[in-house]
Amino acid sequence: MEKDVLLNGVRITTELPGPNAKKIMAEDEKYLTTSTKSLPVVAYRGQGCYIEDVDDNVFLDFSSGISTTNIGYGNEYVISKVQEQLHKLWHFAGTDFYYEEQVEAAKALIGVSPGSHDKKVFYANSGAESNEASLKLARSYTKRPQFIGFIGGFHGRTMGALSFTASQPVHHEGFFPEMGGVTHIPFPDPYRNPFNIDGYEEPEDLTNAAIDYLEDYVFGKFLPSNDVAAILVEPIQGEGGYIVPPMDFHKKLMELAHENEILYIMDEVQTGFGRTGHFFASEYFGVDPDIMSVAKSIASGIPMGASVVKSKYDFEKSGLHSNTFGGNLLASVSSRATIEEIKNKNMVENARKVGDYLNKRLHELQDKYDAIGDVRGLGLMQAIDFVKNRKTKAHFRGLRDKTIENAYKNGLILLGAGESAIRFIPPLIVNEKQIDEAIDILDNSIKKAL
Repeated sequence: MEKDVLLNGVRITTELPGPNAKKIMAEDEKYLTTSTKSLPVVAYRGQGCYIEDVDDNVFLDFSSGISTTNIGYGNEYVISKVQEQLHKLWHFAGTDFYYEEQVEAAKALIGVSPGSHDKKVFYANSGAESNEASLKLARSYTKRPQFIGFIGGFHGRTMGALSFTASQPVHHEGFFPEMGGVTHIPFPDPYRNPFNIDGYEEPEDLTNAAIDYLEDYVFGKFLPSNDVAAILVEPIQGEGGYIVPPMDFHKKLMELAHENEILYIMDEVQTGFGRTGHFFASEYFGVDPDIMSVAKSIASGIPMGASVVKSKYDFEKSGLHSNTFGGNLLASVSSRATIEEIKNKNMVENARKVGDYLNKRLHELQDKYDAIGDVRGLGLMQAIDFVKNRKTKAHFRGLRDKTIENAYKNGLILLGAGESAIRFIPPLIVNEKQIDEAIDILDNSIKKAL
């Protein structure tokens, strides 16, 4: 298939999954351990917002490799930079030795991160590893043993990060005991929350209820605040349902943290790199976190993660934390090139503009289908939530799952989030025509699923 065909729209030519896909899937099941496979897409190559599978079918990808390929597939500038480095040197352990590419990547990352404080970067290989490093930085600096996390949060599946993850019981099944010292509190979900507050109508009341719960019931009843090293929180809950808290929440929470000399760790693994219409979602909420965990789109799909930390919170001596592949040469070059492309191609602005259009089209579907109880999100991080009844807001997971399946069969790749939501995270280069293409498929998919 010619390269430009991938840019012309969805093209389904076989029953899905196709014969070649079925063969590979069978071998995958035989040779790979059970993981989190969600759709039977067997990818061959990608271009822009489209994925071609091994049977020559072309899909419109509104998953972006789980918000990892934010600049789209096949970006020629990033490819050229990685190829150039590939011919010089692949790896030289930047944690134990030195090379300029890692330094330049760190400077580029610091340059787009929120706040003006002096900062440093620790490079890892994934979001979970980035959070592990962020937690160790906080505990190392404060010498305190306890942490605060949030119900509905997702921070990874390694044992430390898993202790903070609280979005699905299956993540924990069979893995107790986990790391101790983590207390979970409610996240201020405007649509569904234990305080019975309509967060869209009364956002300040919802924020105050969440903050008061931490201050009055947690700190006031059983957990001394001077034992807490850090609060780990997503600016917008991702895997837990794309939950956008009230705009004053993070600022008030960080004020409470700093009053108690508690560090504020923002997990920007899914929300970063232009996804929400700002380079980092922290900027939406007007906060400058003490430590920020990033990954996914940091290197356009080459495995990489990082903790961006205010310099005064750096590890006090060598050996407290390290790894082998963090800041790998190819990943460093790809990360710097990715940041340059996002800036040079105005992708953040496009995410804001086209994200508004996506939100408008999703609200049109909500007007059409009573089963869509909520539309939420910022930029190109949007979601719809399926309900059995708008008054009770009872989750309608079956309809969500059937809609995703129908969309796949018609050439649109989608992912679930939370108990009954679908997330929409296309590459930041998506245009309104492609949004319309996706909405048409989604509309028919819902209609068929009902």
